[in-house]
Amino acid sequence: MNLIIQFILRTVTAVCLLATTTAAHAQLKIDIAGVGSNFLPIAIANFRDESAAPQQISEIIRADLARSGRFTNLNAGLAPIAETNAVDLNSWRAKGADALVTGSVAHLADGQYEVRFRLYDTVKQQDLSGLSLVSPVSELRLSAHKIADYIYQKLLNERGIFATRISYVTRTSSGYQLQRADSDGQNTRTVLTSSEPIISPVWSPNGTKVAYVSFERKKPVIYVQDLVSEQRIIVSNQKGSNSAPAWSPDGNQLAVALSLPGNTQIYLINANGSSLRRLSNSNSIDTEPRFSPDGQSIYFTSDRGGAPQIYRMSIHGEANAGAAQRMTFKGSENTSPRLSPDGKLLAYISRVSGALKLYIQELSTGEAIALTDTNYDESPSFSANSKYILYATRVEQRGVLATVSTDGRTRQILSIKDGDIREPSWGPFTQ
Repeated sequence: MNLIIQFILRTVTAVCLLATTTAAHAQLKIDIAGVGSNFLPIAIANFRDESAAPQQISEIIRADLARSGRFTNLNAGLAPIAETNAVDLNSWRAKGADALVTGSVAHLADGQYEVRFRLYDTVKQQDLSGLSLVSPVSELRLSAHKIADYIYQKLLNERGIFATRISYVTRTSSGYQLQRADSDGQNTRTVLTSSEPIISPVWSPNGTKVAYVSFERKKPVIYVQDLVSEQRIIVSNQKGSNSAPAWSPDGNQLAVALSLPGNTQIYLINANGSSLRRLSNSNSIDTEPRFSPDGQSIYFTSDRGGAPQIYRMSIHGEANAGAAQRMTFKGSENTSPRLSPDGKLLAYISRVSGALKLYIQELSTGEAIALTDTNYDESPSFSANSKYILYATRVEQRGVLATVSTDGRTRQILSIKDGDIREPSWGPFTQ
């Protein structure tokens, strides 16, 4: 049985598993299953007056940095330290901290909250500045995530992803649900509830919309939904199957897999559903398209070589720009291609001794390695900074989400109480 057929069966299996779930709770629980090896010790003091706020800002920042696998939190004591307080950096350095964060929270007259903080490098004895963030109570957690992003970038010279969001599909007693949440699994919101399955959600490049496949019309149909207005449109309801939407980098088009000619092929369609154009041209099954970050190529899965492998073709299509090139050679069956936003890595699912494992391949060298020790991996999705991958897998017979750093050193499991979750997608940087 090839991997494309198994992909379809896995979807059906996931649907059956979800259908048996009762009272699934949408809020994700995160367990750190692995840790990084290059810790940067940091002390984050309790923020002044944060105890009166609905969110404990310093606690959220500590949790964010710990989940990254790049920091270890030192005990900064119970006494709050405001950003305006004088601090003895030599003393904090002597305690083992390479960096120190202080801050405060103020409830403003208009009901919003102002969070101020200051970051110090105790090794270089430098004040690395800080920010003042004003937000309604509904976005107070987002302010904490933005502070964690600021610290991550200042100290590691890499952009953080704590303020990004994720989506996934689960089921409650009322039906299937497409959920979105903060990157730490908190602040969950329901995007869509349906009595029929929902699969393949994917964020638009600006994070304002999500494309997905819904079976509510008793067949797979592709929708695009605005996350602010909650309005949605049908992008593709062609004859046969409409599946696997993938956004172009500019957000104007979607690559989709349609069985319009009989066998599933790759097509390009405008995000409003107009101007359908065929890209792949084979007698085999071509599916799971993904744009390259520069928008000039489409990566996809095809069994045209006798077994599922990952191929790349020009955005102009095989009829106009030549046949697609095979990209994966390690492993007998490889599916679910995902390109890192920096264009350097290709993630995919590979069959290894009967197990389905998450692999990552350097596009410049073709070198590929396994990132996971689980056996039922699927649906990989890169973080916006290309440093982490979110994917679905199974642990103790339950469907869960997991994250792994692209160096394989940091791993986490995201689960919900009494239920299975599938179809993860990691959103872009917050605008």
